[in-house]
Amino acid sequence: MKESKRLTRTRQKIEEKSHATMDLAASERPLHDYVAEISERTDVRVGVPLPLGTYARDEGVNFAFFSRHASRVRLELFDHPEDATAARAIDLDPVHHRTGDVWHVWVEGIRPGQLYAYRVDGPYQPRDGHRFNFNKLLLDPFATAISKLPAWEFGPARGYDPSVPDGDSVCSMVDNAGAMPKCVFTQEHFHWHEDRPPRHPWSKTVIYETHVRGFTIHPSSGVKHPGTYRGLMEKIPYFKELGVTAVELMPVHEFNEHQITGVNPQTGQPLGNYWGYDPVAFFAPKASYSSAGGLGQQKLEFKEMVLALHHAGIEVILDVVFNHTAEGDEWGPTLCFRGIDNTIFYMLADDKRSYRNYAGTGNTINANHPVVRDHILTALRYWVVEMHVDGFRFDLASILGRDGSGQLLANAPLLERIAEDPILRDVKIIAEAWDAAGAYEVGSFSERRWAEWNGQYRDDVRRFWRGDEGMLGLFASRICGSADIYTKSGKGPEGSINFVTCHDGFTLNDLVSYRTKHNEANGENNHDGTDYNFSENYGAEGETTDAGIEALRKGQIKNFLLSLLISRGVPMLLGGDELRRSQGGNNNAYCQDNKTSWHDWSCLEQHSEIFRFTRGMIAFRRAHPILSREQFYTDAEIHWFGPQGGLPNWADPQAKQFACLIHEDGERALYLMFNAAVDAVDFCLPPVLPGVRWHLAADTSRKAPGDLFARSEEPLFEDIQTYCLGPRSSVILLAERTVKSGRCAVRC
Repeated sequence: MKESKRLTRTRQKIEEKSHATMDLAASERPLHDYVAEISERTDVRVGVPLPLGTYARDEGVNFAFFSRHASRVRLELFDHPEDATAARAIDLDPVHHRTGDVWHVWVEGIRPGQLYAYRVDGPYQPRDGHRFNFNKLLLDPFATAISKLPAWEFGPARGYDPSVPDGDSVCSMVDNAGAMPKCVFTQEHFHWHEDRPPRHPWSKTVIYETHVRGFTIHPSSGVKHPGTYRGLMEKIPYFKELGVTAVELMPVHEFNEHQITGVNPQTGQPLGNYWGYDPVAFFAPKASYSSAGGLGQQKLEFKEMVLALHHAGIEVILDVVFNHTAEGDEWGPTLCFRGIDNTIFYMLADDKRSYRNYAGTGNTINANHPVVRDHILTALRYWVVEMHVDGFRFDLASILGRDGSGQLLANAPLLERIAEDPILRDVKIIAEAWDAAGAYEVGSFSERRWAEWNGQYRDDVRRFWRGDEGMLGLFASRICGSADIYTKSGKGPEGSINFVTCHDGFTLNDLVSYRTKHNEANGENNHDGTDYNFSENYGAEGETTDAGIEALRKGQIKNFLLSLLISRGVPMLLGGDELRRSQGGNNNAYCQDNKTSWHDWSCLEQHSEIFRFTRGMIAFRRAHPILSREQFYTDAEIHWFGPQGGLPNWADPQAKQFACLIHEDGERALYLMFNAAVDAVDFCLPPVLPGVRWHLAADTSRKAPGDLFARSEEPLFEDIQTYCLGPRSSVILLAERTVKSGRCAVRC
């Protein structure tokens, strides 16, 4: 009886459990149907605040946009770059479309190539630093492409209004949409073909600074796509032949080439923003440098260029400008940051109306504000991760170490974060370690990770070869890596980017052809550009047919090239110096988008001797790694000599000659001799071991091809104790054991 009741209760429990399971199963719904039931069905939805910019999500695109002080934001979609009226306008409700300071919306059906921009409303109160203007179409700071627009020009006649400093209630009603380029939504799955960065160590790096457009736009370039990323790709065999390992591209972040409205007073031709040091978008490659189009094609073509250069073993370094923008001072146009949140993105003066101007261009980015700091870091990561670039040269980098009030910080957060960022850990970071407001931090810029443009190297090498007094010791320090500059900050010679010329100043040819600058074509009455060039013309200002002057200039060019390429540190060549490119004495050709700045490739044949010498000296540096080690010389590695064999008279301001013996290994050594005087001098040679003989590697006073010899082709001296060094010349001798003496002997 008890057993029967027990079985009955057990059966009941089983049946109850079975019914419960059936009821649960009946309540389950397929996930797809469940999601469809609870999802938004509209084509415009709330969206999400991260990531900032545009992001493809589901069957549409999420737009996320920062503005702390805005009262409303509108997203506008356009069909064509020149359209003045949007095809669709979407107002973002601050109740639903805002999370903290980020405005966001998701729009269905957006495809790659879609044009868009923003309008942002808020207080127009210059006395408080706010300059919101809903009439101005604004670029997305995270846009990865900006459309081409030939009519994009500054000035009220083009739809722009100056900010009015004395009329806070006055705000122009002029709508600028027709004169503004538009952002382009880009999304592609680029095939990188297992691309790997070359990652050359500093000790094997030779940098070539050039301009994407100017490098191939001249009719003599011989490329199919002049003035473009693809045109630069076509010149890769040239880079390989020359021997450089990295190209440093002048700004490729989108800028307005029509920004400058002046004309050349000599020709009446309009001037333009050629250099591009006035960015409007930190993520977008320059559209006009694309041969394929400006609706996203520029991004693809840039990637193709990087891929091709990497395949050739050449790194890509970008010259980036994070210190100011094209919006200028309080009279400048509203293009992006000013209309988004002026008080966040810029350093404002005490009156809040005007801008602190540490870049000399009208405004200064507030780089150490947390929001702006994150923006810059995100841009750098983007160019590394998405675009595969290998490094950055930071224009006027000292500005990035200033706080919101303009004071230089001892440990600037942005500089430390760039140096320590895990994504950027393997890229090259180079600082122009000064700014336009008096900061000069060469030798002390941030931490060891940062290399620096060594402006002191440039000046001291120029002055030594010009024959200035008291330069002997300084020149010796420069060719040894500038330990006097970098040791105190814990940096080695790899921290010094050595250069004699760069885009800013004379070309190498003009350095030895002009005593003063000739910038009249810039329309500033020759007041622009530095007056401290340390240059010399050697008897004639500019071009000359005098054979003696021309020979002297050629020898000086070789002296500069030899000095640069035997110096410890990282050598940087200005593009075109290897073929004696001239700017006609213009040392500030920022506005000269013409033959003044372009590479004239006919010079390659005309000045083949200089090209051969440059190529040969790069090869010489590569063949003798002792010259480029990432440590300063020890006393055992280098010894110093005067012409008579003793130590140089470092304290004599009249002394202009010295030599150094550099021990490579065991029995091999290099003997470098320098004579910046106008007279020849005999140098006593140091003794060598039995069986070791001197060979001539280079002599800048000799005519080609006797000025430079390839490795293993250096002629030997049968018996020599002195060497006659010509006026204003440099010589490299190689001491090594010679198995047989079949090579021709040479005489001093």
